[in-house]
Amino acid sequence: MAYKDLREFIKVLENKGLISRVAAEADAILEISEITDRMCKSPNGGQALFFEKVKKSGFPVVTNIFGSYERMCLALETTSLDDIAKRIEDILHQAPPQSLREKLAMLPKLFEYSKYLPKKVKNAPCQEVIEKENPDLGIFPVLKCWPGDGQPSDEGRFITLPMVFTRDPETGRPNCGMYRIHIYDKNTTGMHWHIHKDGARHYDKYKTLGRRMPAAIAVGSDPAVIYASSAPLPESVDEMVFAGFLRKDPVEMVKCISSDIEVPANSELVIEGYLEPGESRIEGPFGDHTGFYSAADHYPVFHVSCITYRKDMIYPATIVGKPPMEDCYMAKATERIFLPLIRLDFPEIKDINLPMEGVFHNFVLISIKKSYPGHAKKIIHGLWGKGQMMFAKLIIIVDDDVDVQNLSYTAWRILNNVDWKRDTVFAEGPVDDLDHSANWPRYGTKMGIDATRKTKEEGMMRDWPDELFMSQDIKKLVDDRWKEYGL
Repeated sequence: MAYKDLREFIKVLENKGLISRVAAEADAILEISEITDRMCKSPNGGQALFFEKVKKSGFPVVTNIFGSYERMCLALETTSLDDIAKRIEDILHQAPPQSLREKLAMLPKLFEYSKYLPKKVKNAPCQEVIEKENPDLGIFPVLKCWPGDGQPSDEGRFITLPMVFTRDPETGRPNCGMYRIHIYDKNTTGMHWHIHKDGARHYDKYKTLGRRMPAAIAVGSDPAVIYASSAPLPESVDEMVFAGFLRKDPVEMVKCISSDIEVPANSELVIEGYLEPGESRIEGPFGDHTGFYSAADHYPVFHVSCITYRKDMIYPATIVGKPPMEDCYMAKATERIFLPLIRLDFPEIKDINLPMEGVFHNFVLISIKKSYPGHAKKIIHGLWGKGQMMFAKLIIIVDDDVDVQNLSYTAWRILNNVDWKRDTVFAEGPVDDLDHSANWPRYGTKMGIDATRKTKEEGMMRDWPDELFMSQDIKKLVDDRWKEYGL
């Protein structure tokens, strides 16, 4: 059964002893962030946290709800994130039906997929309270996460777990993305759209048309919906359909009060508004998931026209910073779930690992079934041309007998197998907006390393040595006699 909303997920965490309630009053300005950061860096991600009393606010705050492998699996209602990947793989690999019997046999599956389409409703919990005459963001416990966040003219508060809903003005196609929201005052915010994101493309179209752009910011829904808004989906895939697939039940959507934008009906808080074409303001700086402050820059301004929320609203937030943090576990979910989509273009890929230290875009480890000279370099260049893989600053390819989830063994294999001049390639191109090391914003150098066994065609003029392994009969002998050794 899909979670009805965020609070039902919180109850499950409580029943399993995976969330701690903080009864002491805590301040949304830095204090909650420091508490959460310490918890995130506890063994296995620590606990989720429920702050019952937030200074100068009548609403509680919950953090770190996705911050462990166990909680991430519970959020998506699975025992293993690879099981979700298997469901996607089953869909992708279905052969077209040839006979009438095969067509009839596919009907139940086709019907099942149609169940994932969002369902429109008229009455929604997120609209229990409607503030249209004088909407004020100041009543909500929006966090200031790090001391250098924001401009001197504001408090440096950011909504860090938002679901931003927009609609393409030409196609009508909806989009939902997770872009941080900088609170300027009671009814204006910054909209941190990177130029590579779908929301930014929608905004550019509205600017070209000279039209005001409607948008809505939803905060707090069931965990599958929150996660789906962060997923790197193709533009043609509706995030709410994907959320329905994850939760195996359609997402209920409701029309906003002040626009035709639709948002999840089970949200805790919805901020409705619009963006004027061409209007911008300095947004940031912000302590980001790289572990450094992302620089202040001009971004579009979001004007609040209406705020709706539950009477007993729970405000969810995430803290990003030096890994490991909560968003690292969300990224690991993405790594596992989207592996089948990568294999559509590169079926030779066996596994992928995005180490937490690489903060998503800095480091990618991939194992492949190598079939010909130059195969690894073909994968490197191919990945740089695929979606958000274009941001990967370092891609290392190893053979398929390397378990890339075992970083110690993988590092040993790489350091022994690589001749740096022969096996390293560099390319210039787009890099992530948050990459502060590049000489220019959003443009820099990336490196690929071929750490596979080399053939003569690749310049290897000697025989490749065999790796050390003990014989199986001796291993079994020692296994059987282990207790005799008294070790």
